[in-house]
Amino acid sequence: MTSRSAFSASAFSALAPYGWDEAWADTFAPYATEGLLPGRVVRVDRGQCDVVTADGVLRADTAFVTPHDPLRVVCTGDWVAVEPGGNPRYVRTYLPRRTAFVRSTSSKRSEGQILAANVDHAIVAVSLAAELDLGRIERFLALAWESGAQPLVVLTKADLVPDAVTRAHLVQDVELSAPGVTVLPVSAVDGDGLDVLRAAVGDGTTVLLGQSGAGKSTLVNALVGADVMDVQAIRDVDGKGRHTTTTRNLLALPGGGVLIDTPGLRGVGLWDAESGVGQVFAEIEELAQQCRFHDCAHGAEPGCAVLAAVDAGELQVRRLESYRKLVRENQWIVAKTDARARAELRRDWKRKGAEGRAAMELKRGRRM
Repeated sequence: MTSRSAFSASAFSALAPYGWDEAWADTFAPYATEGLLPGRVVRVDRGQCDVVTADGVLRADTAFVTPHDPLRVVCTGDWVAVEPGGNPRYVRTYLPRRTAFVRSTSSKRSEGQILAANVDHAIVAVSLAAELDLGRIERFLALAWESGAQPLVVLTKADLVPDAVTRAHLVQDVELSAPGVTVLPVSAVDGDGLDVLRAAVGDGTTVLLGQSGAGKSTLVNALVGADVMDVQAIRDVDGKGRHTTTTRNLLALPGGGVLIDTPGLRGVGLWDAESGVGQVFAEIEELAQQCRFHDCAHGAEPGCAVLAAVDAGELQVRRLESYRKLVRENQWIVAKTDARARAELRRDWKRKGAEGRAAMELKRGRRM
């Protein structure tokens, strides 16, 4: 029995706009024999979720899938097996995720928080109505790369920068901070860049990320072609706005593709994002391979190719400082959640402390 024959043609076509394919059908087949329905989570709220199925959008309880690990709770974008009836009806399980966008929580418990599942593209929305925060963009991109999604930086409200030269400089600044990532200026007001953006998100699932006031809700309305999201005016003082999206919502786009909108994110903490940081700072990682010492910290070590590039004007000091900051943060979060990594980090701190003290003693000896 083929995957498609396990489901009616109408059921298969009803879920296809939300990303259902033969591979998902294969994975779901054992649950189909139990009489469960396949569906995709379009919204989660306080232990309840809305699931789109071939029978329409169903409300289901997630009590059966509430482990202590916050990374294993049901999330927007999950494909799930849901009961065909019952009051309440329940989600029995979710299918193994292909990708997951995870950040660390703002709590002191060092927990990860999953923002979206089964995502192919990650849009980082940045408003041109406020001063660019390149460090924050790099942080978003590190998480996006780590998730397994392909990042795209969208510079919203481009109509507020009418001067073409100024706009080009802003795009270039972001491109230097986002190697391997397309940077697209967009205006939902005059439509500039929207056709290119629609083509980029017309296949697969896209998660939309950014701070409050970044114009995400306006962007969603432009992509959907209807006012599905409320829009609040931003403050003239700092270009920020209030949260207009309070939950993560999954929407099928009229031109194809699926979009997951997220609330404005104030804090964007890394969560075990070593490879993501490496991709954001690919030029530094490449330079580091030429350093004299394989464990070079790019601080004051002799033969450091990274510092040599800074001295030669080939690498921005800001980029190196941002890289150091994210590497330290990622090491810290990993150490807080991994006992072995924590022990290795402590040994590394002790070794570097001893080397520093020895260097100071040597300097003092030379002065005497």
